[in-house]
Amino acid sequence: MPRPPLRNESVPPELAGALDRAVRGLFGVSWGQARAWIERGKVRVDAQAVTVPTARVTAGQRIEVDERGARPRAAGAGRGELGDDQIVHVDAHVVVVDKPSGVSTIPYEEGETDTLDARVRAWLERRNKSAGGHGKHGGRGGRPALGIVHRLDKETSGLVVFTRTWLAKQSLSNQFRHHTVERRYLAIAHGDVRSRTVRTFLVEDRGDGRRGSARGTHPEKASGAREAITHVERIEPLHGATLVACRLETGRTHQIRIHLSECGHPIVGERVYVRGFAGTLLEAPRLMLHAAELGFEHPATQHPVRWESAPPADVQAVLTRLRA
Repeated sequence: MPRPPLRNESVPPELAGALDRAVRGLFGVSWGQARAWIERGKVRVDAQAVTVPTARVTAGQRIEVDERGARPRAAGAGRGELGDDQIVHVDAHVVVVDKPSGVSTIPYEEGETDTLDARVRAWLERRNKSAGGHGKHGGRGGRPALGIVHRLDKETSGLVVFTRTWLAKQSLSNQFRHHTVERRYLAIAHGDVRSRTVRTFLVEDRGDGRRGSARGTHPEKASGAREAITHVERIEPLHGATLVACRLETGRTHQIRIHLSECGHPIVGERVYVRGFAGTLLEAPRLMLHAAELGFEHPATQHPVRWESAPPADVQAVLTRLRA
């Protein structure tokens, strides 16, 4: 006799919002386990499979977890596709993309295939075929060359650059290494945030199992410590939060998330770096962080180039709600 689903529960009003939060609360599992179940097709909402952890659920909907469930396959190629409007700039050397939330920049887990770099390669292949080309940048007989020089977290949206030549990768890698790339992010952070510059030394484990800032008299001497500098600019006060712009002088993993959280202002939608936060966590469909500006010296022309991206609809919706 087949084993029934693990559990089948109704969403109470206090757990309405993001699906991963509801699964965690209903079934008493960790954030990681909740997201893994969802992304692997183990969770159904009102009998429909949902594989996006930040999908919204409302009070009264029924959530079913079945550990035997298989990830549903999308029609066609089984992966998302980039629209032409998401390709901000493309030339023989670089591709600048407006990344949607919910997709990893590169594979994070074994077997993960629907990633941003895969979508960009697919877009380049389609473009090349429609133009009848088959040169060194892709098309018939070869996979489009694509280099990774930086990443955005899966939930973060906004501007990412990929390289298409060895020269471009060397140039941009060097610019990122010397912190000359212009990167400005918009974030909605809890509380009343004031403009400031945050400078710490980040380590893999700050002492509580989380990545964070080293403590003590000489934090720069901590094992694996790397300097991280974030310039925070107050943009607009909101109800219970603040819209801020964060300019990165360095680019460490989770740098903005950690710095804002350690200052007592975790980003709205944050689910990792919220330990010890005494305030009320505001609801959001995902991490409210958007890479809004990207600028660098073009590897071929050596001229400065720069692009901007407006916050997507989910960020705009949270802003509208918190302005009310």
